[in-house]
Amino acid sequence: MFYEKEKPIPPEDYVRVDHLSLKSYVSEIFVKLGTRRDYADIVADVLVKADLMGISSHGVQRIKRYIGGILNGNIEPNNEPEIDADVGATLLLDGRKGFGQIVGVKAMELAIEKTKYYGLSLVLVHNSNHFGIAGYYSLIPVNRGYIGVTATNSRPLVAYTHTVEQNIGTNPLAIGIPRKNPPPILFDAATSVIPVGKIELYSRVGKEIPYGWVIDRGGRILTGEPARIMDSIKKGEAALLPLGGVGEEYGGHKGSSLSFLIDVFTGVLSGAAWGKHVRHTIDDKPSNVGHLFMVIDIDCFMDREIFFERLEKYIEEIKSSKKHPEADNIWIPGEKAWLTMKTREKIGIPLHKSIYEELIRTGEEYGVKTKLLIKESK
Repeated sequence: MFYEKEKPIPPEDYVRVDHLSLKSYVSEIFVKLGTRRDYADIVADVLVKADLMGISSHGVQRIKRYIGGILNGNIEPNNEPEIDADVGATLLLDGRKGFGQIVGVKAMELAIEKTKYYGLSLVLVHNSNHFGIAGYYSLIPVNRGYIGVTATNSRPLVAYTHTVEQNIGTNPLAIGIPRKNPPPILFDAATSVIPVGKIELYSRVGKEIPYGWVIDRGGRILTGEPARIMDSIKKGEAALLPLGGVGEEYGGHKGSSLSFLIDVFTGVLSGAAWGKHVRHTIDDKPSNVGHLFMVIDIDCFMDREIFFERLEKYIEEIKSSKKHPEADNIWIPGEKAWLTMKTREKIGIPLHKSIYEELIRTGEEYGVKTKLLIKESK
């Protein structure tokens, strides 16, 4: 079954690229910039995994961000985190301005080790950088039979409910839960209506911004031409709306509050920056992004086989509900991304021609020898 939750439309504007060659290509770019090979492979894997899962807002189109961070010194590509505090089931890590992807993987590995002994763990990180899709890290413990939770703060691009300026981050939350058979459950979402990467993507491919995503400093909802709206966001003249939208009628205050609470843990409690103090990767000062990682051992609460049985019964009850007449399916969290990934592993990742061409130019600039394998469009 071929399925893509994010369809390349129109298909003639896209190039399908083999995911393994894309990962090698991106990795080599970072190696050329002085990153050790194993670290470059991890960063590339996180970026390509986003494209595989249909989250192109966080895929290889973001590579310029990380290159810029290395060049201006905000990302120290070969640094790894150090332990600042180690108490029981908790750890506090200093990311040491390393790649957020490297910090994230190492922090989650440490969380898993803690959980093996304590049954659960909580790891907080400060002094890190943007780490891509949060769900990548929650899947690390899931693949070993644990429940994984990941959260991070980000630079302020969202207007807190009843405000019209950028003051909180998109602050995503990802929760992964294993199942006896795939796909695992994976909830991975920003606490804003959309991540800013989606605005960036729309501006690259010329797709109009719909009503309800962006508000300007006069309180007007912006819609239409993406490059103009992206420029307004960059200048601080507009902001993303929180999950639920403007005001409280549709729950905007819930999205704002969730973002605020994530910032309390990842920013305030970790010692990282929060809200307006979090910087962009290519700003004139370090980002000081904060992360949260939690791992839970199911066996501490019940036999995992019993848990799997109960979980499948719950999923079956949801999926057997009366379906909306216009819905294509009843989906559990992460199911669309999983099917998209399995499809794109076979037929390739669709890259908009503008992104593909920029990637080729970047590779040529840094002397990349790896060739991108083009796959026939399906």
